[in-house]
Amino acid sequence: MPRLGLLNYGSGNFTSVQNALLHLGLEPLEITRPEQMREATHLVLPGVGSFPAAMDRLERLNLVDELREQVVERKKPFLGICIGMQILADVGHEFGERKGLGFIRGRVEQIDAEGSGLRTPHMGWNQLVPRKDCPLLTDLPTPSSFYFVHSFHLRLDDPDDSAAACQYGSEITACVQRDNIFGVQFHPEKSQRDGLKLLQNFSRL
Repeated sequence: MPRLGLLNYGSGNFTSVQNALLHLGLEPLEITRPEQMREATHLVLPGVGSFPAAMDRLERLNLVDELREQVVERKKPFLGICIGMQILADVGHEFGERKGLGFIRGRVEQIDAEGSGLRTPHMGWNQLVPRKDCPLLTDLPTPSSFYFVHSFHLRLDDPDDSAAACQYGSEITACVQRDNIFGVQFHPEKSQRDGLKLLQNFSRL
């Protein structure tokens, strides 16, 4: 049976992700120390707030090196949610330039929706446009809708890392996959049935 490790580094949506996993009958392991990651079969990194604040908290808790060991070297299935997806990038440009985890090649920049008359943050429900077969999206309806709240987005260096996109003035990367590494810009824990299905799909990897 999978044992999902849920990293608790002070992110505001930790409890809502935890509750969603509990609703699915999964008993997530709350991770606050690096050695706890070794007990998990899967790792989930939630995130609300800013790119630099998330990286600072992970570094203060000494979680970055072990996360890299478990995800990049040992190939454990990994899911980053919202900011947890953005910090997979090489670099972020929120409140200045900040180095990310570098698991997915790309950079995080502010959404440019001004010319379309749309406002930031991008907040509310939006439909996914699949870009490739991705196990996270298995058996989801087409189209499927998820709940977004963000002002920055991930610009990928390699388009093959895009699993799904959405439109908000321009194309927004909504879901990424590189091997065992997955990320979603939206909040599955707030996306009702489709969000729960996505989390269940991840637990079955």
